[in-house]
Amino acid sequence: MSTDRFPLERIRNFCIIAHIDHGKSTLSDRLLELTGTLEKRQMTDQVLDRMELEREKGITIKAKAVRMHYNAPDGERYELNLIDTPGHVDFSYEVSHALSACEGALLVVDATQGIEAQTLANLYLAIDKDLEIVPIVNKIDLPSARPDEVAEELENLIGCHAEEVLQVSAKDGIGIETVLPAVVANIQPPEGNPDAPLRALIFDSHYDAYKGVIAYLRVVDGVIQANQPLMLISTGKTFEGLEVGVFRPDMQPIEALYAGEVGYIATGMKTVRDCRVGDTITTQQDGALEALYGYKPPKPMVFAGIYPVDNDDYQALREALEKLQLNDASLVYEPETSAALNQGFRCGFLGLLHMEIVQERLEREYSLDLIATSPSVEYQVELTNGETHLVDNPEELPDESAIAEIREPWMRITIYTPPDFIGTLMEMTTKCRGEYVRIDYLDEHRVALEFNIPLSEILVDFHDELKARSRGYASLDYTLGEYRAADLTKLTVLVNEEPVDALSIIIHRDQAYAKGAAMVRKMKEVIPPQMFRVPIQAAVGGKVVARANVSEMRKDVLAKCYGGDISRKRKLLERQKEGKRRMKRVGKVDIPQEAFMAVLKLDD
Repeated sequence: MSTDRFPLERIRNFCIIAHIDHGKSTLSDRLLELTGTLEKRQMTDQVLDRMELEREKGITIKAKAVRMHYNAPDGERYELNLIDTPGHVDFSYEVSHALSACEGALLVVDATQGIEAQTLANLYLAIDKDLEIVPIVNKIDLPSARPDEVAEELENLIGCHAEEVLQVSAKDGIGIETVLPAVVANIQPPEGNPDAPLRALIFDSHYDAYKGVIAYLRVVDGVIQANQPLMLISTGKTFEGLEVGVFRPDMQPIEALYAGEVGYIATGMKTVRDCRVGDTITTQQDGALEALYGYKPPKPMVFAGIYPVDNDDYQALREALEKLQLNDASLVYEPETSAALNQGFRCGFLGLLHMEIVQERLEREYSLDLIATSPSVEYQVELTNGETHLVDNPEELPDESAIAEIREPWMRITIYTPPDFIGTLMEMTTKCRGEYVRIDYLDEHRVALEFNIPLSEILVDFHDELKARSRGYASLDYTLGEYRAADLTKLTVLVNEEPVDALSIIIHRDQAYAKGAAMVRKMKEVIPPQMFRVPIQAAVGGKVVARANVSEMRKDVLAKCYGGDISRKRKLLERQKEGKRRMKRVGKVDIPQEAFMAVLKLDD
């Protein structure tokens, strides 16, 4: 690799933003091929998606950076720093990181689906950070593509001319040669002073077993080199960098990173918490005093307990979470104990997809067999003595007599859908306690529905039902609104008259009977028959609102009685009945993972 230093006017830092599955990673592949960053024999589909789960699910989970060298038609050679970002709403914090390191963004829109929820959400993030937008319509090779219509949608959205919108097919390589000239022409070169004190923004990080925390940097001012005494401005923590380099797309060491450039530094630190995203690196001697404007750390929205099926794996689960957190700073966890599931951890996630990804990574990468409890949100509980507590675990909810008020988080959601599905989607949302706000007709093919809705109502199968009711056409974006008081209570499940704390949920009182009955029905289906009758009950406070019984397995004790006195048969049946009663007193019911999953799929 050439180590020539490029002047600022020939550097471009940009990212790719889009709705999920609109072709960001495939477009990145074509740009890597076009610039010769990777040879043909090194190329694979979605080369920047290194994680097995990313390839399997076809989504980008973690942002990736790569440096390319581009020989422009004007004869100049440019340094292009590209960051590929996720598209799912759960990972919008990754997009925010990437935007902080860029001057521009490629906005990719699917020619068959048009502008969707995350298209707008990510676009607004980019506009808030004053980035230059280069609009691109992708997948123009598909039979159902509407490139000219989608280009007009973009014209109405961002004010560009429809004929300026690039029309490409990343899969077939059609029109790809127009992308990089547009990047060079439209995106401004970075600003920075190489002679000023060092200021470098950390926009991402991962953990390497040999080099410690690898911090992804955008150098704003000054120069950063290896073996240089450095400091984090916000925490005051000092360290000496082991290695400075760039991504091509693998890590490649170089001598130094200068103002305006994007790369990495191996810090040697043993925990990501010591090297927080959004912090500013400077030199220990004569360093900068003022930190760069970073961004808020990700805030967990969904909480759930994760327990090993075999409690002997508790220590292995702890070590796995520690290692996973090194590469995913948004994951938070703390130990907790359940009467039903023994020892485990209470974990905080950005959303349900994030929770699913974390659980799958723990099971696959660390060979663990896990049980996840019902997801919950964080409630504000005001007590009668005036104190306010944050509660994310139903078991921590105080007695009702001590509670003055419970407040739950509400979200502002926007649903983008063809007009044909307005009625069924409004019915679905209002059924989930949603409040209608407004409707905007974007064009003849698409409307935007806005609602306020409790976060707890969209946690589980809201997105699945949205796709089912709209035949896959609708998309969803949401942001945290406010906390509101509600008539909430704890629904407790008892199996064999013993409360199972891991199955408790906090719900609205009006839904207690319906959800309790649904939970009991599903639990009856998944708990296998025992040698004794197992009652399953759902209770609110001390009142049982629903009940079902799992019938016992019975041995035919009369099989060998042929005739004879009826008293002999009655004696055998009474003995069997007494045995069942004794087993019920001392018996223990093992609850399978399916029972905990049943809580996630309640059918009102």
